[in-house]
Amino acid sequence: MSLVPFLAAALVTFQPDISLPSTAAGQQPSAAESIQDEPVDLGEILVEGRSLENLVRNFVSEVAAPNEGRGLARWDRRLCVGVVNLRRDTAEYIADRISTVAEDLGIEAGNPGCQPNVLVVATDDPKTLARTLVEQRPRAFRRGGSGMDQGRSALREFIEADKPVRWWQVSAPIEAETGGLAVSIPGIEAPPRIRIRGGSRLRSQMVDYFIKNLIIVDMNRVSQLSIPQLADYLAMISMAQIDPDADTSVYLSILNVLNDPQRYLSLTEWDQAYLSGVYAADQTLLNRRASRTAVSRSIIRAHRNLHETTE
Repeated sequence: MSLVPFLAAALVTFQPDISLPSTAAGQQPSAAESIQDEPVDLGEILVEGRSLENLVRNFVSEVAAPNEGRGLARWDRRLCVGVVNLRRDTAEYIADRISTVAEDLGIEAGNPGCQPNVLVVATDDPKTLARTLVEQRPRAFRRGGSGMDQGRSALREFIEADKPVRWWQVSAPIEAETGGLAVSIPGIEAPPRIRIRGGSRLRSQMVDYFIKNLIIVDMNRVSQLSIPQLADYLAMISMAQIDPDADTSVYLSILNVLNDPQRYLSLTEWDQAYLSGVYAADQTLLNRRASRTAVSRSIIRAHRNLHETTE
């Protein structure tokens, strides 16, 4: 467990770095699948507008995991990836791949040596590592600010779950215009002063941005994956709030790669459209259902834009 002191110290340095986000960029689509017996792709169902909308809406409901009472969080313009306990060439590949996906979404990726706010840790004993880190640095996992994490029961699941990959994300409500924290953190941040600029029942001045994402990989459980497959899976869960218990088996998504590595070689156009939709959606919608609807519509627009580029 000599890795623990280094990681515990690294967790302390995860600090908010807030700025306004950019609009997502598109990717190239590939071939489609049947929507009955096999996972579905976006291409063939473009002519079925209602079917596409339903599929996207169902996918968003299945995988999106915002913190309680908050909207979907995403990164601002800055992201720095750290990968530890792997061979240098492997670590560099994974960090570069996550950074490339971030850049495609309009996020600025830090240079080597930057202070990571996405930290990927490889280990052969993930439960012990997770438990030790939480015990040593509890405030790194539960900041105490309202709506900043998934809560106590989710943290227990993070520690005890028998999963090949586990992750813990911390986000914060941010005042959209100033970029300042909109929530107090006991012992760290004083209660913020927020100037209300015109009341609205439809929109909020607050948006949700990631502060950090800790990902622990059980290397004994991902040995069936190639490094590119693992890197793309890690990119997907680095860039969005993904429910670790989501059932995505009926969709063509890299999220299925742990169960079907022969089929999923990289991020699919479904994944790319989802991430593009998340980063393009209006975060200021006050109604959480409306917010998810905005994400779904952004995904559909992203897919149609991708489709048009191939015609």
